[in-house]
Amino acid sequence: MLLMVWYTPSPEVAYSNMLAIMSNVPLGQFMRDLHRLGAEAMVIIVTLHMLRTFLTASYKKPRQFTWASGVVLVILTYFLSFSGYLLPWDQLALWAVTIGASMIEATPPEIVGTNLNLLLRGGPDIGANGLLRFYLLHVLLVPALLFVFTGVHYYKVILHGHSLPPKEENIGEDTAKRVPLDKRVYFIPDILSSEVLWIGVTSLILIVLVTWFFHAPLENHANPQSTPLGTTAPWYFLWIQGALKLGDKVLWGIIFPTVFLVFLFVWPYVDTAPSRRWAHRRIQLTVGFVIMSTLVIFSYMGLSEFGVVNSADVTIMHHLTMEPAHNHMGILRPVPYEELVPGQYTSREFAVEDSREAASAVAALNAEIDAEIGAAIPRFMNIEGIPPAATLDEDIRLYMETQHLPLTDLNFVTAPDAAPELRAVLEEFAHEIELHEDELYHGWGGVIITEVQDGLKRIDVFIYWQDVVVENGKVVYGEDGEPIVRLDENGNPIPRLNAQHIFIHRDSQYFAAPGT
Repeated sequence: MLLMVWYTPSPEVAYSNMLAIMSNVPLGQFMRDLHRLGAEAMVIIVTLHMLRTFLTASYKKPRQFTWASGVVLVILTYFLSFSGYLLPWDQLALWAVTIGASMIEATPPEIVGTNLNLLLRGGPDIGANGLLRFYLLHVLLVPALLFVFTGVHYYKVILHGHSLPPKEENIGEDTAKRVPLDKRVYFIPDILSSEVLWIGVTSLILIVLVTWFFHAPLENHANPQSTPLGTTAPWYFLWIQGALKLGDKVLWGIIFPTVFLVFLFVWPYVDTAPSRRWAHRRIQLTVGFVIMSTLVIFSYMGLSEFGVVNSADVTIMHHLTMEPAHNHMGILRPVPYEELVPGQYTSREFAVEDSREAASAVAALNAEIDAEIGAAIPRFMNIEGIPPAATLDEDIRLYMETQHLPLTDLNFVTAPDAAPELRAVLEEFAHEIELHEDELYHGWGGVIITEVQDGLKRIDVFIYWQDVVVENGKVVYGEDGEPIVRLDENGNPIPRLNAQHIFIHRDSQYFAAPGT
C-alpha cells in the first residue's frame, strides 16, 4: 500500500517515482526490498506446497478439485509476480516482460496471437498503455482472483480435512475425517494459529534478509531502443525460454506449456490407484521426477549463457562498460572518479611479461600506428557515409569530429601509478583479449579518457583486431594451426574495430561506498 501511494503507472514518471521511493520516502527502500523478496518467496513457497501435495498424493479422491484450485493459485501467483515485474520501468523490467509477452504472440492462428499480444501490451510495443494494464492486473484483477480461489481452496480443505500421512492411512480409504476427536487438528484455532506463526517466522526471515543481505535491483531507465545483452524472462519462466531454444515458437512456447498445465489439472483423474504409499506409486513418482528434472534442465537452458554465442569483442566490451544490472556493472564504472585521469591508455602496456617493458610496449604501439597501420586505420575507423581518408591524421580527425571527441591524434601513454584501480581494469582488459587471441587475432585495446566538462568525463573503449574466419561461433584454423585471416581484394588483412563510450559524473553512485 505504501508503494502504491507514491507510484504513478506512467512511463514519464514511474522510474522517477521508484527513485523517490528508494531515497526520499521513509522506509521506502525497505518496503520495496521486502515486497520484491516476498514476491519471490511466495512463488517458491506455493511451488513447494504443490510439490509436497504431489509427493504425498494428497490430490486423490475426494480432493481432486482441491488440487485443481491449488493449480489455479499457483498460476495466479506466477502471473501476479510477473505483472509486477514491469512496474519499476527499468531495463530489467521492460525487457523481461517483453520476452514473456512475446510468447503470447505465437498463439495460433496468427490473428489470435497478434490481437492477444496487442491486448496485453496495449500496442505494438510496451508503453504507457502496457504499463497501465500491468499495474491494474497487479493491484486489482489478479489479487481479486487470488482472493476468490484462495477462499475456494480453503473451503475445500476444511470440507475434506487434511489428508493423513500416507503410511497412517488405510489403502483406498480416506480416513482423515475418522480421526478420533481427541487426535483431530481443527482449523480454528490450531491450524490458523500455526499458519499465523509461520507467517511471522517467514516475515522475520525476510526482514533480516532485506536489512542486511538483499536489495531489489533497479537498472537504468527503460529504453525500448536498447536491448541489454543477456536479457532473460523472470527466473520462474526460464523453463519456457529454455524450451523455446529447441525450435518452433508455437510448439515450445504455446503448446508445450499448455499441455503441461492441462496435465497438472487432470493428473488426479489419471492417477486413480487407491494407495498413497510411496512403495505403491513408483510409476507416478517416476513421472513426477522426470517432469521436475525436465523443468530444471529447461530452466538452465533458458539462461542467457546457454546456446547463445557472442563474439569475443562484444563479450569484452560488455564486461567493461555494461550498465548496472542485477547488482553488477561494467568494471570501468566503479573506478574512482579521481583515478580517471584524462589520457589515452592501451592494453599493450599489460601484455608484456615484465612491467619494466610497459613503457617500451606503449612507445612501440605509437610507432606502429604511425608507421605500419596508417593505411589500415582509415578502413577500420571509417564511419558510414564518410569515405576512407588518404592519411591517418585526416581519418583520425574525421573520426574524432564524428564522435565529438576533443582529440586530434592518437598518442598512448602508460597508466599513472596513482590510479591503481584504473591500472587493474586495463590489466584485466589485456588479459581478456589474450584469452580470445585466436578470435581477436593480433588484437589490442585502448581506453581514452577525456574531461568534457567540469565534473563529467567521457570514456571511450575500443578493441582493434584482424578479422578471422569464424564458422558456427568457432574460429577456423589453417594447416599451420593459425587462425585463417580474412583478406581484402588487395590481399591485406581486414582490420576490425569495436568501440563504445560511456559518461561518468563526479556525483555518480558507481564508486560510492556502501551505505552512502
